[in-house]
Amino acid sequence: MTIKDIARLSGCGVATVSRVLNNRADVSEEMRRKVMAVVEEYGFMPNTNAKHLKQLADSSIAIIVKGTNNLLFADLLEKIQTLLREADQDAAVYYLDEDADEVVYALRLCRERRPRGFLFLGGDLELFQAGFASITVPGVLLTNSAEELGFHNLSSFTTDDEQAAEQVIDLLVDLGHRNIGVLGGNSSSSQVSYRRLMGCKAACERLHIPLDLEQQCEQCRYSMPDAYAAAKRLLLRRPDLTAVFALSDVMALGAIRAFCDMGKRVPEDISVVGYDGIITGQYSLPRLTTIKQDTRRLAEQGVDSLLRGFMRSGHPVHEVVPFTLISGESVAKIR
Repeated sequence: MTIKDIARLSGCGVATVSRVLNNRADVSEEMRRKVMAVVEEYGFMPNTNAKHLKQLADSSIAIIVKGTNNLLFADLLEKIQTLLREADQDAAVYYLDEDADEVVYALRLCRERRPRGFLFLGGDLELFQAGFASITVPGVLLTNSAEELGFHNLSSFTTDDEQAAEQVIDLLVDLGHRNIGVLGGNSSSSQVSYRRLMGCKAACERLHIPLDLEQQCEQCRYSMPDAYAAAKRLLLRRPDLTAVFALSDVMALGAIRAFCDMGKRVPEDISVVGYDGIITGQYSLPRLTTIKQDTRRLAEQGVDSLLRGFMRSGHPVHEVVPFTLISGESVAKIR
C-alpha cells in the first residue's frame, strides 16, 4: 500500500494524507480520522517500520535531559523510568547538549510526536520564559525552579542551591580556609549554577572572606575533561588557593585529577568540595565531600506531579527538596 492508495480509500488528497502521516497540525480532525481509519484497517507502516504510526497517537512521556555528561541526571533518570514503569507509562528519552534550547526542542516534539507530557532534567529559565507558553501539555522541570514563570501547566522541584552553597563555604571557613576558588557553571541568572555562585558570594560577604569573581572563579561545562582544564587554569592564576568548591561532583572529580597532575595532594595541599552526591564520588580517592541532592524525592515528586497533570487536577506545584552535606575525605583543616 502507498500513500496514493490511502488517499483513494479515505477520499482525501495525497497532500492531506502526507500531513496526517507527518503529524502536522494543519489538518481537520475529520480528515485525520478518515486517514487513520484506513491506516489502521490496512496496517500501513511507512518505510517498513512503525515510526510514523507511533508518532500519530497521543504517545509517550518525553524526558528531555540537558547535558550528556551529567551523572546526577543519570541517577535521576533511572529512578524516573522505574517510577513510570510502575505506573504503566511509556517514556522516550532525548539528550541535548547543555547549551541547546530545550524548549524549542520540546515544541518540535509536540509537532512530530505529540507527547502526553514533558519531564525536563535541567533547564534554562530564560528559554522557558521565551517559549513554553506554546506548549499545552503538562510539564515538570527538575533541578531548577519555574515558580516565578507562572505557567499553569509547568511544575518544578529543585534543591535550595543558594543555601547549600553557603553551607559549603561555612564548612571551609570553619576549617580555616580563606582563599577559596569556585569551579564551573554558567553565570547567567537563569541557571542553577548562578544560584550556587550567589550562595558562595553571600557566605563570603557574611564571613568577611574575599571572593573576587573574576580571579577566584572559573567557568566550565559539566564534564570531567572541561573541569580538568578549568581547574588547571584556576590554580595557575591563583596558586594561593587552599580550597576549591566545584559546582558539580563531575567537575570536582576532574579538578582532583588536575590538581594531582600538578603535584598537589588532595586534601593535604588543597581541599575540594563537590555538589550533587553522585555515587561515583563516594568511591573516588579521596572520597568526595559534597552536597547530596535527594534524587529519589525529586523523581517521586516530579513523576507524581506529571501524572496528576494528566488528570487536570489542581494547580502547578513548586517545591524545594532538602539536601544533605556529606563529609568525605577531600577536605582538610588548614594547619
